[in-house]
Amino acid sequence: MSRNAALSDTGQAYVERRRTRICAGLQRPATVVAADAEPLSAERLEFIRREAEELYWNELSWEELTDEELIPGGHLTEMVFPAVLAYIEGLLVERVPADALAPARPHPDAVEEILVFLGERFAEASAEIEAGADSQQLVWARHMTARLIDLALYRLYGLTPAEQERLEAAA
Repeated sequence: MSRNAALSDTGQAYVERRRTRICAGLQRPATVVAADAEPLSAERLEFIRREAEELYWNELSWEELTDEELIPGGHLTEMVFPAVLAYIEGLLVERVPADALAPARPHPDAVEEILVFLGERFAEASAEIEAGADSQQLVWARHMTARLIDLALYRLYGLTPAEQERLEAAA
């Protein structure tokens, strides 16, 4: 197994652990937003993933340069990655105004593809840290990526703010 395949498997396992924790903590059945949506082609999923990757790297780089969202103990992930989160929300839109020019077309499969990338990024950062990388930025990036995975899963399962708060209090 190549290093990338191993990291991908590790990343996917991490996402699945987070998914399991979230689904187990809900007091309702965990259903994916628009689970019956028409799947996208492999080419379209790859394009969406690349766009999400670019947003992630741009926002992470900006935060590393500016530390704008730095608070004691870390960074505010929601403020570091607003475009990534908006992109995910846009991929899950189920309703649009009556006068919208196009119907809502949610794509939970695209969000799953973004979660694969985030899981891989988490695994890469973890491997670097375990190999002895000594960088506070890397530690923070890993922590923010873990939080971003949770935030993406919250959106994928349509969690209310109250459900999110309850899950985070239990963590």
